[in-house]
Amino acid sequence: MKNNLLKYYMAAFFLCSTFILFAQPGTEDNGTGLEGTDTPAAPIDDYVWVMALVGLVFVFMKFRAIQNKKIKS
Repeated sequence: MKNNLLKYYMAAFFLCSTFILFAQPGTEDNGTGLEGTDTPAAPIDDYVWVMALVGLVFVFMKFRAIQNKKIKS
């Protein structure tokens, strides 16, 4: 139980820290701060829905495998 809780704490810490680590600084030239920056869309933006669908299929397949394992044992 202690190891599982530690894993959840570590995962939450890394998830929250990535938001800060990958943030893009804004320009302070015109005094608007982060509101004035317009960054072009990354090519990955076109495939976000595909990756979400693949992730959901993967989760359902793993869940079904776990349920089948419980039924057989």
